[in-house]
Amino acid sequence: MKRIIPLLLIIAIAAYLFLTRGPEHNSGNTAPDFDAELIDGSAFSLSDMRGQYVLLDFWGSWCAPCRRDNPNLVALHHQFNGKQFKDASGFEIVTIALEKDDKRWQRAAEKDGFIWKNQIVRTAKLVLTDALALKYNVSDVPSKFLISPKGDIISVNQTRQEIEGFLSAKLR
Repeated sequence: MKRIIPLLLIIAIAAYLFLTRGPEHNSGNTAPDFDAELIDGSAFSLSDMRGQYVLLDFWGSWCAPCRRDNPNLVALHHQFNGKQFKDASGFEIVTIALEKDDKRWQRAAEKDGFIWKNQIVRTAKLVLTDALALKYNVSDVPSKFLISPKGDIISVNQTRQEIEGFLSAKLR
């Protein structure tokens, strides 16, 4: 019994920290830079996207809310990719699939219409413990970060309509 109480206390503290940590705490901060490999094998660095608006989206092929939201990403891509902005050279979507294996994401991404180049797949047994997810305090998926041309996080987990309104106001 004496060993169970400290163990329960540790579990309770860990659960509290995990549940209270969230991406909303990042809004207004500089987006953490990272390097990764894209699905085509090429190198990616978030800092290379400076000068553009970037929508960074953490998702999973196994996540029903993510799959329901993916048409919104596709619509945003079609609406704003290739457009000129007052303060940016463009708009890009970067998706990060958090997966237990690297097999199912491709079928989901193709079915959902992901046609952009900047797709990253991260695998881990506990997907939310992936180093990149932890860097962005992602505790749930989908998690979206709209990043400014200067590399600052403008907003976290906005709806398609909110992102659309913001970007529309920035168009030339």
